[in-house]
Amino acid sequence: MPSRSLHGVFIASHAIAEGVITRKQVRGLRYQRVVQGVYADPSLRLDHQLRCQGVALLLPEGTAIGGHSAAAWHGAPFAGPSDPVTVLRTADVRWAGPRGVKVHRTDLRPSDVVVIGDIPVTTAARTAWDVAALEPLGTAVAALDAMVRTGSVTTDQLTAMAERGTGRWGVAKMRRAVPLVDPRAESAPESRVRVALVLAGLTPVPQFEVFDGTALLARVDLGFPEARVAVEYEGAYHFDGAQIARDDARYARLRAAGWRIIRLAAHDLRDLDGVVARVRAALIP
Repeated sequence: MPSRSLHGVFIASHAIAEGVITRKQVRGLRYQRVVQGVYADPSLRLDHQLRCQGVALLLPEGTAIGGHSAAAWHGAPFAGPSDPVTVLRTADVRWAGPRGVKVHRTDLRPSDVVVIGDIPVTTAARTAWDVAALEPLGTAVAALDAMVRTGSVTTDQLTAMAERGTGRWGVAKMRRAVPLVDPRAESAPESRVRVALVLAGLTPVPQFEVFDGTALLARVDLGFPEARVAVEYEGAYHFDGAQIARDDARYARLRAAGWRIIRLAAHDLRDLDGVVARVRAALIP
């Protein structure tokens, strides 16, 4: 690996200059491009964190991986491989980054940055603020849910940050997001659905446990116990053969106990108004 490399990720021009690889090898199938000018060993999974590693090789002083990208290091690895890498820079830094990088000018103190695995990322507290300020509400709450669930930050810390943030950029969005945070959520889609329901005036209970006497029948993603309505988000793993059988048995137990089940998948997240309408209709006696 060339001198300017990081965990199997390298800047192509440096590697070529040092004679480690040739241009032909870079352009061939031997390496995968992470971002413009940066490549990685093909055995590495090309996810958002790998792209952040590639961008980290290019970062000048006064910058750091931040926002939704930094959240991956603080318990919320929800950004996808095609999502832009978020970078924060101070006002005196003139750097736009390659294609696929979203750069935000901001006040960035040394105390806002921590180095994890040789990658400069914003601290958990700073990341939480920037996620709330920069991302859509559902995405922000999903990240904050996960960060609280994994212990990177606490709800008390988030509340205090929102209260003390008067006059700070993004405070209105922070104050809107914090009351919606609930670490009981176990996935980003579940958080996004819950936020849509709560904003519509509905009150689902995350990870609600359904009992038959003292016997636990099932735990549902979002429950409305009085109406006996369950909302279940089914990610990709739910379509595994063994998981399908387990889900069918669980749903059968719930239906036998008088529960109605609204099953959601990825495409439903593109129409959350439609999801709210389905749930509202199911709640009508």
